[in-house]
Amino acid sequence: MFENLSDRLSKTLKNISGRGRLTDDNIKDTLREVRMALLEADVALPVVREFVKKVKERALGQEVNKSLSPGQVFVKIVQQELESAMGESNESLNLAAQPPAVVMMAGLQGAGKTTSVAKLAKYLKEREKKKVMVVSADIYRPAAIKQLETLATEVDAIFFPSNEKQNPVDIVNGAIAEARTQFADVLLVDTAGRLHVDEDMMDEIKALHQVVEPVETLFVVDAMTGQDAANTAQAFNEALPLTGVSFN
Repeated sequence: MFENLSDRLSKTLKNISGRGRLTDDNIKDTLREVRMALLEADVALPVVREFVKKVKERALGQEVNKSLSPGQVFVKIVQQELESAMGESNESLNLAAQPPAVVMMAGLQGAGKTTSVAKLAKYLKEREKKKVMVVSADIYRPAAIKQLETLATEVDAIFFPSNEKQNPVDIVNGAIAEARTQFADVLLVDTAGRLHVDEDMMDEIKALHQVVEPVETLFVVDAMTGQDAANTAQAFNEALPLTGVSFN
């Protein structure tokens, strides 16, 4: 994204070259390019507004370093704010809990939660040297349970069986008990996909979260979702204390 912004900004930076200070007037066109580039990248409008506001606040009155042009200072500010908005570093999962550390995956239908569970299980086994168990609490799609079982075999994770006739809370409580028996370090919980406007489904996952008390609750989103991902994540976060976002 920054490379695309840099190309677009370079065309509008001429009006601030040679100036000793960035001002509201000489950065107006450049800020417009920033705004348009983000909107064309399908970034949510509230996010764009907040981003542009922060860039403008930092840029106005910014003294130019002797070795840099005003344009270079502006580009640096944009880059720094992009890094801040997207996350300056990847945070590791907080697994400092009495085993098993429970990690719950939540999200919309078709977002890729089941495959994300398998990918995370593989990562934890190979990189973190953890003993991992996975379980599906998706009682609405028997195929999802079977899919997770197949993926668990592929990544060499322990699979806890479940079926559509069970209650999600009972499923996960049973998995936790079994994980303790098998001395699993981490239990990854795959949940049913749900729309944030479906009150019954959201009540179900809230009840599950309250009982299970996972150390991490990850919102799984399709990387191609676009700006609606921000709105959906916010809605889920109001119902659940999300601790992170997983792009699939």
